[in-house]
Amino acid sequence: MTYVIAEPCVNVIDQACVAVCPVDCIHFEEGVDRMLYIDPNECIDCGACEPECPVQAIFPEESVPPAWTGYTEVNALWYRDPAAARRLVDELRPESP
Repeated sequence: MTYVIAEPCVNVIDQACVAVCPVDCIHFEEGVDRMLYIDPNECIDCGACEPECPVQAIFPEESVPPAWTGYTEVNALWYRDPAAARRLVDELRPESP
């Protein structure tokens, strides 16, 4: 099990969760990404990030709200293919015109 960053982080990118992660498994590319991503292979399931998120975007994998389950795939995908993850974020939460 891992933690997942979901839709409330999109276009927010508050990094309070990064500061408390003991294994440095939360990443993004500044100026490119619209959200932060948790590496499911590095996350140790400590939960330190969850209470630090000011927009309540972080969930244990099994507790991601149904409307945001696609973000589980997005988080894992970013570590294999960042461009594909970014496209998926854009599909899940299009930019406002």
